[in-house]
Amino acid sequence: MFDSISNRFSSIMRSLSGKGKISEKNISEAVEEIKQALLDADVNLRVVRRFVNSTMEEAVGEKVLKAVDPGQMFTKIVYDKMVALLGDDKGNSLNLKGKDTTSIVLMMGLQGSGKTTACHKLAYRLKKEGRNVMLVAADLVRPAAVTQLELLGAKVGVPVFTVPGEKDPVAVARRAVDKARHDLVDTVIIDTSGRMHLDETLMTEIQNIARAVNPDETLFVADAMTGQQAVEIASEFEQKVGISGVMLTKFDSDTRGGAALSLKSVVGKPIKFIGTGEKAEDLEVFHPERIASRILGMGDVVSLVEKAQEQYDKEEAEKLQRKIEKNTYDLQDYLEQLEKMDKMGSVDKLIEMIPGAKGNINEDDIDLKALDIEKAIIRSMTKFEKQNYRIIGPSRRKRIAKGSGTSVAEVNRLLKKFEKSKLLMKKMATNKKFQASMLKNLGM
Repeated sequence: MFDSISNRFSSIMRSLSGKGKISEKNISEAVEEIKQALLDADVNLRVVRRFVNSTMEEAVGEKVLKAVDPGQMFTKIVYDKMVALLGDDKGNSLNLKGKDTTSIVLMMGLQGSGKTTACHKLAYRLKKEGRNVMLVAADLVRPAAVTQLELLGAKVGVPVFTVPGEKDPVAVARRAVDKARHDLVDTVIIDTSGRMHLDETLMTEIQNIARAVNPDETLFVADAMTGQQAVEIASEFEQKVGISGVMLTKFDSDTRGGAALSLKSVVGKPIKFIGTGEKAEDLEVFHPERIASRILGMGDVVSLVEKAQEQYDKEEAEKLQRKIEKNTYDLQDYLEQLEKMDKMGSVDKLIEMIPGAKGNINEDDIDLKALDIEKAIIRSMTKFEKQNYRIIGPSRRKRIAKGSGTSVAEVNRLLKKFEKSKLLMKKMATNKKFQASMLKNLGM
């Protein structure tokens, strides 16, 4: 995500970092490059002007020109401006009531924005947070919309309310809310119909549903890849219906970032969630400071740690730490780490979160095929072999290679790599100086 603008910004920041002294000319040139990068990213022109003018105004002051590290000071100014542009964390949480009453979330947007998929992702997220969720199929215009929502709801174990034969979405929404209150469901998510373009029929329909159910949240769902068009449509929905926040879909495919960088300033409403993939779990809370950090090539350690915490609980992590320290870490443990890494997301997303990695580590540098081969090799081993890799002699290596559809050379390579990894992890776990050196190399 944000590949093009992130690369541009990282390059601009690197050109000033480390300089003991910078001039107004250096700052002026950097700000001009920032302006061009924002325009190329399809950011709203008025937003670009405000961003550039306020950055220039603050950057040419004495606190930058005479700072001990002017490059870092300039980077901080740009970072702060970027966070302000994207919004703040205060508005990114859902305004839901307690679990003793029913909260209603109304989802709206144009056809093709990924609204129905967004509904089931949000349902999955809220269910994981302990809420009792019901999905409502009130999109009665698009063919198979009801069926699609039923299938997606079944995937994540969330019931879907439908009224077969009903043509009025307002009636469906009203009956769904009545049932939810009767059944003590605390969260209702209503999927509404969209159109290929804005029209009065669409707006009237959503206004009528909103009046009928009085939602706690009205979320506008937009395709991040449509850039300025998404911002214009969001403005229309805000004026005619009123929105409490935005959910950007296909955020992982948005290399420019125009919609995300313009929405808060133009529409005045926060981005609450971003869709980062096709799976139910690929929905993240939008944190402006973390996104700003990624755009500037500074990584996002907090999100990386959160992703790791989803796969490891504290007890698991401590158990793994003890194994490494006692040198009892085995191939079964290594296989489990590889499988957990798969669940954390794609390699390019993880690289983006590591400080200093953007531009220095490429997805192509990591051989994903080799990791798949390693998993196949370990799965072909017996339990005893996974626990005691030193017993794997020539005959066992041949059997393992045959069972995994690989070669003896690939088995040998894995065992050598594993032995080196064990030594490195033990050193990392017990040597404080080595830990500090590794963290410094990552820019942390």
